[in-house]
Amino acid sequence: MAHIQPFRAHRYDSNRVALKDVLTQPYDKISPAMRERYYAASPYNLIPVEKGRTSPDDSPENNVYTRAARKTDEWIAKKILVQDSAPGIYIYSQEFLVPGTQMRRVRIGFIALTRIEDYDAHVVFRHERTLSAPKADRIELLRRTRAQTGQLFLLYDDSTRQIDTWLEQTARTAPPVVNLQDEFGVTHKLWPVSDPAFVARIQKVMGEKKLVIADGHHRYETALNYRNECRERSGKTDPLAASEFAMATFINTHSRGLTILPTHRLVSNIPNFGFERFRESLAGLFDWYSYPFANAEERATAYAEFRKDLDRPNHGRRAMGVYPGEIHAGTGAFYLFALRKEVDLETELPGVSPEQAGLDVVLLHRLILEKGLGITAEAVAGEKNLSYEREMDASIAAVDRGEVQIAFLLNPVHVEQVTKIALAGDVLPQKSTDFYPKLLSGIAVYRVEGRIDK
Repeated sequence: MAHIQPFRAHRYDSNRVALKDVLTQPYDKISPAMRERYYAASPYNLIPVEKGRTSPDDSPENNVYTRAARKTDEWIAKKILVQDSAPGIYIYSQEFLVPGTQMRRVRIGFIALTRIEDYDAHVVFRHERTLSAPKADRIELLRRTRAQTGQLFLLYDDSTRQIDTWLEQTARTAPPVVNLQDEFGVTHKLWPVSDPAFVARIQKVMGEKKLVIADGHHRYETALNYRNECRERSGKTDPLAASEFAMATFINTHSRGLTILPTHRLVSNIPNFGFERFRESLAGLFDWYSYPFANAEERATAYAEFRKDLDRPNHGRRAMGVYPGEIHAGTGAFYLFALRKEVDLETELPGVSPEQAGLDVVLLHRLILEKGLGITAEAVAGEKNLSYEREMDASIAAVDRGEVQIAFLLNPVHVEQVTKIALAGDVLPQKSTDFYPKLLSGIAVYRVEGRIDK
Protein backbone atom coordinates (compact mmCIF):
# COMPACT_ATOMS: atom_id res chain seq x y z
CA MET A 1 0.00 0.00 0.00
CA ALA A 2 1.04 3.65 0.32
CA HIS A 3 4.70 4.16 1.19
CA ILE A 4 5.22 7.56 2.86
CA GLN A 5 8.62 9.08 3.61
CA PRO A 6 9.76 12.23 5.43
CA PHE A 7 12.20 14.44 3.57
CA ARG A 8 14.36 17.54 3.90
CA ALA A 9 12.51 20.14 1.86
CA HIS A 10 14.11 23.23 0.42
CA ARG A 11 12.08 26.26 1.50
CA TYR A 12 12.33 29.98 0.91
CA ASP A 13 14.17 31.81 3.70
CA SER A 14 11.50 34.16 5.02
CA ASN A 15 14.25 36.39 6.45
CA ARG A 16 15.46 37.05 2.89
CA VAL A 17 12.20 37.25 0.98
CA ALA A 18 8.52 37.96 1.63
CA LEU A 19 6.79 34.64 1.03
CA LYS A 20 3.70 36.31 -0.44
CA ASP A 21 5.93 37.73 -3.17
CA VAL A 22 7.64 34.49 -4.21
CA LEU A 23 5.11 31.64 -4.08
CA THR A 24 2.77 30.94 -7.00
CA GLN A 25 -0.33 29.02 -7.96
CA PRO A 26 0.29 25.67 -9.74
CA TYR A 27 1.67 25.98 -13.27
CA ASP A 28 -1.55 24.90 -14.99
CA LYS A 29 -3.55 27.63 -13.24
CA ILE A 30 -1.18 30.49 -14.11
CA SER A 31 -2.64 32.81 -16.76
CA PRO A 32 -0.41 35.12 -18.85
CA ALA A 33 -1.50 38.06 -16.69
CA MET A 34 -0.68 36.16 -13.50
CA ARG A 35 2.73 35.23 -14.88
CA GLU A 36 3.60 38.88 -15.53
CA ARG A 37 2.39 39.84 -12.07
CA TYR A 38 4.58 37.15 -10.52
CA TYR A 39 7.64 38.31 -12.48
CA ALA A 40 7.07 41.85 -11.20
CA ALA A 41 6.57 40.80 -7.57
CA SER A 42 10.15 39.74 -6.77
CA PRO A 43 13.38 38.69 -8.54
CA TYR A 44 13.10 35.51 -6.47
CA ASN A 45 9.51 34.71 -7.41
CA LEU A 46 9.17 31.05 -8.37
CA ILE A 47 7.65 31.87 -11.75
CA PRO A 48 10.78 31.41 -13.94
CA VAL A 49 11.00 27.88 -12.55
CA GLU A 50 7.30 27.04 -12.31
CA LYS A 51 6.21 28.48 -15.66
CA GLY A 52 8.82 30.73 -17.18
CA ARG A 53 8.62 32.95 -20.23
CA THR A 54 9.66 31.60 -23.59
CA SER A 55 11.54 33.75 -26.09
CA PRO A 56 11.88 33.78 -29.89
CA ASP A 57 15.63 33.61 -29.30
CA ASP A 58 15.45 30.37 -27.30
CA SER A 59 18.02 27.75 -28.25
CA PRO A 60 19.04 24.31 -26.97
CA GLU A 61 21.60 26.02 -24.74
CA ASN A 62 19.35 28.84 -23.49
CA ASN A 63 15.64 28.21 -23.12
CA VAL A 64 12.85 28.19 -20.55
CA TYR A 65 14.12 24.92 -19.05
CA THR A 66 17.82 25.81 -18.83
CA ARG A 67 16.92 29.18 -17.32
CA ALA A 68 14.76 27.42 -14.73
CA ALA A 69 17.67 25.14 -13.86
CA ARG A 70 20.06 28.06 -13.46
CA LYS A 71 17.59 29.89 -11.20
CA THR A 72 17.10 26.83 -9.01
CA ASP A 73 20.85 26.30 -8.59
CA GLU A 74 21.46 30.00 -8.04
CA TRP A 75 18.82 30.37 -5.33
CA ILE A 76 20.12 27.31 -3.50
CA ALA A 77 23.71 28.58 -3.74
CA LYS A 78 22.66 32.01 -2.44
CA LYS A 79 20.58 30.38 0.31
CA ILE A 80 17.39 31.96 -0.89
CA LEU A 81 16.17 28.37 -0.86
CA VAL A 82 17.46 26.60 2.25
CA GLN A 83 17.22 22.88 2.94
CA ASP A 84 15.77 21.86 6.29
CA SER A 85 18.30 20.26 8.61
CA ALA A 86 16.19 17.23 9.55
CA PRO A 87 13.79 15.09 7.54
CA GLY A 88 10.15 15.47 8.42
CA ILE A 89 6.65 15.92 7.18
CA TYR A 90 4.93 19.29 6.82
CA ILE A 91 1.47 20.00 8.18
CA TYR A 92 -0.30 22.19 5.63
CA SER A 93 -3.58 23.99 6.27
CA GLN A 94 -5.63 26.27 4.02
CA GLU A 95 -8.42 28.52 5.28
CA PHE A 96 -10.77 29.89 2.64
CA LEU A 97 -14.21 31.04 1.64
CA VAL A 98 -15.99 28.70 -0.75
CA PRO A 99 -16.27 30.77 -3.96
CA GLY A 100 -19.66 32.38 -4.42
CA THR A 101 -20.60 31.89 -0.76
CA GLN A 102 -19.78 33.19 2.72
CA MET A 103 -18.97 29.66 3.90
CA ARG A 104 -15.55 29.53 5.56
CA ARG A 105 -13.65 26.22 5.69
CA VAL A 106 -10.25 24.90 6.76
CA ARG A 107 -8.63 22.02 4.91
CA ILE A 108 -5.70 20.34 6.64
CA GLY A 109 -3.27 17.74 5.33
CA PHE A 110 0.42 16.97 5.27
CA ILE A 111 3.24 17.17 2.75
CA ALA A 112 5.55 14.16 2.45
CA LEU A 113 7.10 11.93 -0.17
CA THR A 114 5.24 9.00 -1.65
CA ARG A 115 6.80 6.12 -3.50
CA ILE A 116 5.94 6.32 -7.20
CA GLU A 117 3.93 3.27 -8.21
CA ASP A 118 2.79 1.98 -11.58
CA TYR A 119 -0.98 2.14 -11.87
CA ASP A 120 -1.22 -1.62 -12.19
CA ALA A 121 0.23 -1.96 -8.67
CA HIS A 122 -3.18 -0.71 -7.44
CA VAL A 123 -1.73 1.68 -4.89
CA VAL A 124 -2.14 4.99 -6.73
CA PHE A 125 -5.25 5.55 -8.82
CA ARG A 126 -6.06 8.28 -11.32
CA HIS A 127 -9.48 9.78 -11.96
CA GLU A 128 -8.76 11.49 -15.28
CA ARG A 129 -6.64 10.95 -18.37
CA THR A 130 -3.63 13.07 -19.20
CA LEU A 131 -2.49 14.94 -22.31
CA SER A 132 0.91 14.51 -23.93
CA ALA A 133 1.90 18.19 -24.26
CA PRO A 134 1.85 19.07 -20.54
CA LYS A 135 3.79 15.90 -19.70
CA ALA A 136 6.46 16.71 -22.32
CA ASP A 137 6.82 20.18 -20.81
CA ARG A 138 6.98 18.98 -17.20
CA ILE A 139 9.46 16.18 -17.78
CA GLU A 140 11.90 18.44 -19.60
CA LEU A 141 11.64 20.88 -16.70
CA LEU A 142 12.27 18.06 -14.20
CA ARG A 143 15.25 16.76 -16.17
CA ARG A 144 16.85 20.19 -16.09
CA THR A 145 16.01 21.41 -12.58
CA ARG A 146 15.91 18.06 -10.79
CA ALA A 147 13.32 19.70 -8.56
CA GLN A 148 9.62 19.35 -7.85
CA THR A 149 8.23 22.76 -6.93
CA GLY A 150 4.58 21.73 -7.06
CA GLN A 151 2.86 19.00 -5.11
CA LEU A 152 0.64 16.14 -6.06
CA PHE A 153 -2.75 16.34 -4.37
CA LEU A 154 -3.50 12.81 -3.14
CA LEU A 155 -6.63 11.58 -1.38
CA TYR A 156 -6.77 8.81 1.20
CA ASP A 157 -9.72 7.42 3.13
CA ASP A 158 -9.77 7.71 6.92
CA SER A 159 -13.33 7.85 8.24
CA THR A 160 -12.08 8.05 11.85
CA ARG A 161 -10.10 11.21 11.01
CA GLN A 162 -7.24 9.83 13.10
CA ILE A 163 -4.49 11.55 11.12
CA ASP A 164 -6.49 14.79 10.85
CA THR A 165 -6.79 14.84 14.64
CA TRP A 166 -3.03 14.37 15.06
CA LEU A 167 -2.33 17.14 12.56
CA GLU A 168 -4.76 19.55 14.22
CA GLN A 169 -3.41 18.82 17.70
CA THR A 170 0.21 19.28 16.64
CA ALA A 171 -0.53 22.50 14.75
CA ARG A 172 -1.95 24.01 17.93
CA THR A 173 1.34 23.52 19.82
CA ALA A 174 3.44 26.03 17.85
CA PRO A 175 3.04 28.97 15.48
CA PRO A 176 3.35 28.12 11.76
CA VAL A 177 6.58 28.87 9.90
CA VAL A 178 4.47 29.96 6.93
CA ASN A 179 1.39 32.14 7.32
CA LEU A 180 0.33 34.06 4.24
CA GLN A 181 -2.72 34.99 2.22
CA ASP A 182 -2.63 34.44 -1.54
CA GLU A 183 -4.25 36.49 -4.27
CA PHE A 184 -7.51 34.54 -3.92
CA GLY A 185 -7.84 35.26 -0.21
CA VAL A 186 -6.75 31.77 0.85
CA THR A 187 -4.63 31.64 4.02
CA HIS A 188 -1.84 29.06 3.84
CA LYS A 189 -0.02 27.81 6.95
CA LEU A 190 2.85 25.33 7.28
CA TRP A 191 4.37 23.50 10.26
CA PRO A 192 7.47 21.28 9.80
CA VAL A 193 7.40 18.20 12.05
CA SER A 194 10.58 16.16 12.37
CA ASP A 195 9.66 14.09 15.45
CA PRO A 196 10.41 10.48 14.35
CA ALA A 197 7.64 9.03 16.54
CA PHE A 198 5.04 11.35 15.01
CA VAL A 199 6.21 10.55 11.49
CA ALA A 200 6.19 6.81 12.24
CA ARG A 201 2.57 6.94 13.44
CA ILE A 202 1.48 8.54 10.18
CA GLN A 203 3.56 6.11 8.12
CA LYS A 204 1.91 3.17 9.88
CA VAL A 205 -1.64 4.38 9.23
CA MET A 206 -0.88 5.43 5.65
CA GLY A 207 0.72 2.05 4.99
CA GLU A 208 -2.79 0.60 4.88
CA LYS A 209 -4.18 3.19 2.45
CA LYS A 210 -4.76 3.46 -1.26
CA LEU A 211 -4.23 6.84 -2.90
CA VAL A 212 -6.38 8.65 -5.45
CA ILE A 213 -4.95 11.55 -7.43
CA ALA A 214 -7.18 14.60 -6.95
CA ASP A 215 -4.91 17.08 -8.75
CA GLY A 216 -1.57 16.56 -10.43
CA HIS A 217 -2.16 13.74 -12.91
CA HIS A 218 0.37 15.22 -15.33
CA ARG A 219 2.90 15.74 -12.54
CA TYR A 220 2.44 12.16 -11.33
CA GLU A 221 2.95 10.62 -14.74
CA THR A 222 5.91 12.93 -15.31
CA ALA A 223 7.48 11.64 -12.08
CA LEU A 224 6.72 8.07 -13.15
CA ASN A 225 8.41 8.56 -16.53
CA TYR A 226 11.39 10.30 -14.93
CA ARG A 227 11.76 7.42 -12.45
CA ASN A 228 11.88 4.98 -15.37
CA GLU A 229 14.48 7.09 -17.15
CA CYS A 230 16.65 7.15 -14.04
CA ARG A 231 16.36 3.38 -13.62
CA GLU A 232 17.36 2.81 -17.22
CA ARG A 233 20.25 5.24 -17.03
CA SER A 234 21.68 3.67 -13.86
CA GLY A 235 20.95 0.12 -14.90
CA LYS A 236 19.41 -0.71 -11.53
CA THR A 237 16.56 0.10 -9.15
CA ASP A 238 17.62 1.75 -5.91
CA PRO A 239 14.54 1.79 -3.64
CA LEU A 240 15.86 4.86 -1.81
CA ALA A 241 16.82 6.87 -4.88
CA ALA A 242 15.18 10.30 -4.85
CA SER A 243 13.72 9.62 -8.29
CA GLU A 244 11.65 6.78 -6.81
CA PHE A 245 9.56 9.31 -4.89
CA ALA A 246 7.37 12.33 -5.51
CA MET A 247 6.30 15.17 -3.24
CA ALA A 248 2.61 15.25 -2.38
CA THR A 249 0.04 16.78 -0.09
CA PHE A 250 -2.17 14.10 1.44
CA ILE A 251 -5.79 15.01 2.21
CA ASN A 252 -8.38 12.81 3.88
CA THR A 253 -11.57 12.25 1.86
CA HIS A 254 -13.38 12.89 5.16
CA SER A 255 -11.62 16.21 5.75
CA ARG A 256 -14.10 18.85 6.90
CA GLY A 257 -12.57 21.31 4.48
CA LEU A 258 -12.46 19.13 1.37
CA THR A 259 -14.22 21.12 -1.34
CA ILE A 260 -14.97 20.26 -4.96
CA LEU A 261 -16.37 22.98 -7.20
CA PRO A 262 -18.37 22.35 -10.35
CA THR A 263 -17.19 23.35 -13.80
CA HIS A 264 -20.05 24.83 -15.78
CA ARG A 265 -20.44 24.40 -19.55
CA LEU A 266 -20.94 27.28 -21.98
CA VAL A 267 -22.24 26.51 -25.48
CA SER A 268 -21.78 28.58 -28.62
CA ASN A 269 -21.73 28.27 -32.41
CA ILE A 270 -24.93 26.20 -32.63
CA PRO A 271 -26.55 27.12 -35.98
CA ASN A 272 -30.22 28.14 -35.85
CA PHE A 273 -30.36 27.60 -32.09
CA GLY A 274 -33.82 27.99 -30.59
CA PHE A 275 -34.30 27.39 -26.89
CA GLU A 276 -37.94 26.33 -26.98
CA ARG A 277 -37.26 23.80 -29.74
CA PHE A 278 -34.24 22.50 -27.84
CA ARG A 279 -36.22 22.23 -24.62
CA GLU A 280 -39.05 20.31 -26.25
CA SER A 281 -36.60 17.86 -27.86
CA LEU A 282 -35.69 16.68 -24.36
CA ALA A 283 -39.23 16.44 -22.99
CA GLY A 284 -39.06 12.64 -22.81
CA LEU A 285 -35.98 12.78 -20.59
CA PHE A 286 -36.26 15.91 -18.46
CA ASP A 287 -38.98 17.88 -16.78
CA TRP A 288 -38.28 21.60 -16.72
CA TYR A 289 -39.09 24.32 -14.24
CA SER A 290 -38.96 28.01 -15.09
CA TYR A 291 -37.87 30.96 -12.90
CA PRO A 292 -38.93 33.93 -15.05
CA PHE A 293 -38.18 37.60 -14.55
CA ALA A 294 -39.13 40.86 -16.27
CA ASN A 295 -36.89 43.34 -14.45
CA ALA A 296 -33.83 43.53 -12.22
CA GLU A 297 -35.76 43.09 -8.98
CA GLU A 298 -37.62 40.04 -10.26
CA ARG A 299 -34.38 38.66 -11.66
CA ALA A 300 -32.71 38.73 -8.23
CA THR A 301 -35.65 36.91 -6.66
CA ALA A 302 -35.82 34.36 -9.48
CA TYR A 303 -32.09 33.70 -9.25
CA ALA A 304 -32.25 33.12 -5.49
CA GLU A 305 -35.09 30.61 -5.90
CA PHE A 306 -33.31 28.93 -8.79
CA ARG A 307 -30.08 28.55 -6.79
CA LYS A 308 -31.94 27.12 -3.81
CA ASP A 309 -33.70 24.52 -5.94
CA LEU A 310 -30.55 23.65 -7.89
CA ASP A 311 -28.64 23.02 -4.67
CA ARG A 312 -31.50 20.96 -3.19
CA PRO A 313 -33.71 19.63 -6.00
CA ASN A 314 -37.17 18.42 -4.99
CA HIS A 315 -37.83 14.74 -4.37
CA GLY A 316 -34.15 13.84 -4.63
CA ARG A 317 -34.20 14.09 -8.43
CA ARG A 318 -31.03 14.85 -10.32
CA ALA A 319 -31.15 18.31 -11.82
CA MET A 320 -29.00 20.89 -13.56
CA GLY A 321 -29.43 24.56 -14.29
CA VAL A 322 -29.94 26.04 -17.74
CA TYR A 323 -29.70 29.71 -18.66
CA PRO A 324 -30.53 30.76 -22.23
CA GLY A 325 -30.46 34.47 -21.52
CA GLU A 326 -33.10 36.92 -22.59
CA ILE A 327 -35.95 35.35 -24.55
CA HIS A 328 -37.75 38.61 -25.27
CA ALA A 329 -36.62 42.19 -24.76
CA GLY A 330 -36.26 42.86 -21.05
CA THR A 331 -37.39 39.41 -19.93
CA GLY A 332 -35.76 36.10 -19.34
CA ALA A 333 -35.71 33.03 -17.13
CA PHE A 334 -33.52 30.55 -15.35
CA TYR A 335 -34.46 26.91 -15.83
CA LEU A 336 -34.03 23.70 -13.92
CA PHE A 337 -33.92 20.49 -15.96
CA ALA A 338 -34.79 17.51 -13.73
CA LEU A 339 -34.32 13.93 -14.87
CA ARG A 340 -37.70 12.24 -15.18
CA LYS A 341 -38.24 9.39 -12.73
CA GLU A 342 -39.22 6.87 -15.38
CA VAL A 343 -36.07 7.33 -17.48
CA ASP A 344 -34.10 4.07 -17.76
CA LEU A 345 -30.47 5.12 -17.86
CA GLU A 346 -29.31 1.63 -18.84
CA THR A 347 -31.29 2.07 -22.05
CA GLU A 348 -30.43 5.72 -22.62
CA LEU A 349 -26.72 5.29 -21.81
CA PRO A 350 -25.73 1.90 -23.24
CA GLY A 351 -22.27 0.75 -22.23
CA VAL A 352 -22.02 3.34 -19.45
CA SER A 353 -21.38 1.96 -15.95
CA PRO A 354 -23.84 2.79 -13.16
CA GLU A 355 -21.10 4.83 -11.46
CA GLN A 356 -20.54 6.92 -14.60
CA ALA A 357 -24.28 7.26 -15.19
CA GLY A 358 -24.51 8.67 -11.66
CA LEU A 359 -22.50 11.73 -12.72
CA ASP A 360 -24.50 14.81 -13.71
CA VAL A 361 -21.80 15.76 -16.19
CA VAL A 362 -22.39 12.46 -18.03
CA LEU A 363 -26.12 13.21 -18.22
CA LEU A 364 -25.31 16.65 -19.55
CA HIS A 365 -22.90 15.48 -22.24
CA ARG A 366 -24.64 12.31 -23.36
CA LEU A 367 -28.31 13.27 -23.05
CA ILE A 368 -28.47 17.05 -23.36
CA LEU A 369 -25.49 18.16 -25.41
CA GLU A 370 -25.37 15.14 -27.71
CA LYS A 371 -29.07 14.35 -28.15
CA GLY A 372 -30.46 17.85 -27.72
CA LEU A 373 -27.81 19.93 -29.48
CA GLY A 374 -25.87 17.45 -31.60
CA ILE A 375 -22.57 18.21 -29.85
CA THR A 376 -20.64 14.95 -30.16
CA ALA A 377 -17.71 13.77 -28.07
CA GLU A 378 -15.46 14.62 -31.03
CA ALA A 379 -16.79 18.17 -31.10
CA VAL A 380 -16.21 18.49 -27.37
CA ALA A 381 -12.62 17.27 -27.75
CA GLY A 382 -12.10 19.74 -30.59
CA GLU A 383 -13.52 22.58 -28.44
CA LYS A 384 -15.83 23.58 -31.31
CA ASN A 385 -18.88 24.42 -29.23
CA LEU A 386 -17.94 24.15 -25.59
CA SER A 387 -16.03 26.28 -23.12
CA TYR A 388 -15.73 25.99 -19.35
CA GLU A 389 -16.22 28.31 -16.40
CA ARG A 390 -15.86 27.77 -12.65
CA GLU A 391 -18.03 30.66 -11.45
CA MET A 392 -21.79 30.43 -11.94
CA ASP A 393 -22.21 34.21 -12.04
CA ALA A 394 -19.49 34.49 -14.68
CA SER A 395 -21.23 31.80 -16.74
CA ILE A 396 -24.51 33.71 -16.63
CA ALA A 397 -22.75 36.98 -17.46
CA ALA A 398 -21.20 35.40 -20.57
CA VAL A 399 -24.71 34.61 -21.83
CA ASP A 400 -25.94 38.11 -20.99
CA ARG A 401 -23.07 39.63 -22.98
CA GLY A 402 -23.97 37.50 -25.97
CA GLU A 403 -20.63 35.69 -25.96
CA VAL A 404 -22.31 32.27 -25.71
CA GLN A 405 -25.77 31.00 -26.54
CA ILE A 406 -26.60 29.05 -23.40
CA ALA A 407 -25.04 28.07 -20.07
CA PHE A 408 -25.44 24.72 -18.32
CA LEU A 409 -24.94 25.03 -14.58
CA LEU A 410 -23.90 21.99 -12.57
CA ASN A 411 -23.70 20.86 -8.98
CA PRO A 412 -20.29 19.59 -7.87
CA VAL A 413 -19.40 15.92 -8.04
CA HIS A 414 -19.11 14.18 -4.65
CA VAL A 415 -15.72 12.94 -3.50
CA GLU A 416 -17.24 9.49 -2.95
CA GLN A 417 -18.08 9.38 -6.66
CA VAL A 418 -14.53 10.36 -7.59
CA THR A 419 -12.88 7.73 -5.41
CA LYS A 420 -15.33 4.94 -6.27
CA ILE A 421 -14.81 5.43 -10.00
CA ALA A 422 -11.04 5.78 -9.64
CA LEU A 423 -10.64 2.72 -7.40
CA ALA A 424 -12.62 0.70 -9.94
CA GLY A 425 -9.98 1.56 -12.53
CA ASP A 426 -12.16 4.01 -14.43
CA VAL A 427 -11.82 7.76 -15.06
CA LEU A 428 -14.23 10.67 -14.97
CA PRO A 429 -14.93 12.87 -17.99
CA GLN A 430 -12.56 15.82 -18.46
CA LYS A 431 -13.38 18.93 -16.43
CA SER A 432 -15.50 16.98 -13.94
CA THR A 433 -13.71 18.02 -10.75
CA ASP A 434 -12.21 21.24 -9.43
CA PHE A 435 -10.67 20.69 -6.02
CA TYR A 436 -10.46 24.03 -4.26
CA PRO A 437 -8.23 25.70 -3.19
CA LYS A 438 -5.09 24.81 -5.11
CA LEU A 439 -1.83 23.91 -3.39
CA LEU A 440 0.77 26.66 -3.51
CA SER A 441 3.88 25.93 -5.53
CA GLY A 442 7.18 26.66 -3.81
CA ILE A 443 5.86 26.30 -0.27
CA ALA A 444 8.14 23.21 -0.20
CA VAL A 445 10.59 22.10 -2.89
CA TYR A 446 11.82 18.54 -3.35
CA ARG A 447 15.24 18.20 -4.99
CA VAL A 448 15.15 14.96 -6.97
CA GLU A 449 18.78 13.89 -6.79
CA GLY A 450 20.80 11.38 -4.82
CA ARG A 451 19.10 9.26 -2.16
CA ILE A 452 16.46 10.26 0.34
CA ASP A 453 18.48 8.86 3.26
CA LYS A 454 21.33 11.31 2.72
